[in-house]
Parts: sequence; C-alpha cells; structure tokens
Amino acid sequence: MPRHPIKGGDSWLDIASYGRRGPSRRDHLSPAQVAAIERTVRRTPEVMVKMLNRGGQNLGAVARHLKYLDRDGELEIETDVGERLRGQGAGEALIDDWDLDLDEQRPTSDLRRGTGGKPPKLVHKMVFSMPAGTPPEKVLAAVKVFAREEFGAQHRYAMVLHTDEPHPHVHVVVKAIGYDGRRLNIRRATLREWRRDFARHLRAQGVDANATDKVVRGSTRPKLSDEAYRVMERGASRHNHEDVSGVQRTTASEALAMSALRRTRTAVERGWAAVAELLDRQGQQDLAWSVRRFVDKLPPIRTDQERLRLAGRSQDRDRPPQELAR
Repeated sequence: MPRHPIKGGDSWLDIASYGRRGPSRRDHLSPAQVAAIERTVRRTPEVMVKMLNRGGQNLGAVARHLKYLDRDGELEIETDVGERLRGQGAGEALIDDWDLDLDEQRPTSDLRRGTGGKPPKLVHKMVFSMPAGTPPEKVLAAVKVFAREEFGAQHRYAMVLHTDEPHPHVHVVVKAIGYDGRRLNIRRATLREWRRDFARHLRAQGVDANATDKVVRGSTRPKLSDEAYRVMERGASRHNHEDVSGVQRTTASEALAMSALRRTRTAVERGWAAVAELLDRQGQQDLAWSVRRFVDKLPPIRTDQERLRLAGRSQDRDRPPQELAR
C-alpha cells in the first residue's frame, strides 16, 4: 500500500497509516498536523509543480525554450545571482554564462548511463503554479525563496514569471550539472517534497496554499489508456460502437486497476475516520465533523467505461432531437 503523507511544518501525517491496527497506530495529532488537516478538509488551493521533460538535451532546444519564456525578449529573466536579463539575445547570454556548450560536449561516459542512448539533459525545466486569483508577485517571491534554498550554491538557475493565463506561474530553468560536477536527479519523491516546500513558502507570503497527494483528496481515477483517451477527446456516445468496443477490450485490466483503487480509497477513508476519532478525543469536535463531511463528499471512483458513458450522455444532450432519432 503506498503511503500518502500530508506535511505541515516539520510534522507528517500519513492518512492511510491512521487506519491501520497495531503498535504503530498513532494516538496524538500535533498542531502542525492539525493545521494540515484543516487546510485539506476546507480544500485550500493546491500548488502545482510540473516538470517539462521534453527538450533540454541540446543548445538549440534550450535556446528555444528560453526564447519562449521571455517572449522573445519582452519579459525579464531573473537569475540566481540577481541579474535581470531582458531584450533580444538574453537567452543566448544565459547559455554562454552557464557554459552549456561545454556541458553538451562533456566526454564523461557516465552521463549517458541509464538514458537509453539519449543525450543527457543540459537543463531541467519546471513550472510552479497556483490557481487563478493568486497574486503573481507572491508566487514569484515564494519561488525565489524555494529556488535559493533548493539550488543555491549548487546549481545555476533562472526564472520567468508568466501572467498571460488566469493562473500565475513561474518557469524555472536549472542547469543540470552542478558546481561540483554532479548532475541533478529529480524523482517523484523529489517533486512531492518540492510541492510541500513551495506551499510552505507561499503560506509565508500570506497565501493560503496546500500540497497533498491526490488520493487523500479523493482523486483516484485510473489513468486513461491511449485508446480511451482518444474516444474521450472525440466525445464518445452510443453511436460510436467501433470506438467503444475498442475500449471495452480493456475491461479485464481496468477491473484490476479499479480493484486496487477501491482498496486505496478504503484505506484512505479508514484513515480519515481514525483521524476524526483522534480529533474528538483531543476536544476538536468541530474539525472532526469537518473531516467526516469531507469524506462524505469525496468524488466517486469511475472506470474508463463509466466516464465514456457519461461523456456520451453529455454529447447526446447537446444533439438535436432529430439526430438522436436516426
């Protein structure tokens, strides 16, 4: 069973573990854990940290990405040493300053180890985002603190704030090779930790922000197969017999996936129930009630087929009656 932590301050709350029996069962919630529970059950806006994995392996790709970030010189690139680059050629100047041409030509054999023959990344590209309505300057300030703590004195980095979409977001580019010659390796656990740190820095800026795993919030739907996704994109209905039959061929594998998802949901619900009991014993009945109400409102688990049927019904409602009668 995967672990689903919620971090608040320097304390952890593993929701699923609270529903387990045995000597490891917890009997107290710290103030930091209570704060994390409060944020989660009132559905505090969740931060997003996303890796952009395509590109970044050669100078041309890096240059194109930087050109996209600064909108061909219109926006300001802020670097780790406080430089503010703007105008035509800012991205090229950054590439030269970081000596990425030397990194591209590095003869070190272990750079290609485990990459399947693909050239290693020269930079890592990531996006830090918050929902619409969040002050962009505070998102940028939080990312600055995060980047300084995470990469400062280890890796060169630069960032650009984008406000051309409803949700303010900051693009960060980090040089893959550090000052000591070591490469930056980013794993799923790394991203989970970065989300929590980003949320913590936002809260320090006065922005209500949270970073919880999706399963804790009830998002347990399975990943769509490519075939199912294409049907969803086209808008499946009872008229798409060929498409739907293709998706139905995945019934066995989907049944296994849904069985695992239901076990996860059960563990999470038991964990939340145990948390509510602890809150009751600690005299926090109002929050315990909010936890139980939160669990009651968790979204249902749906299979791909169920989602396709719902999509089909939605499409049918939008069709003229004469077309449905054919």
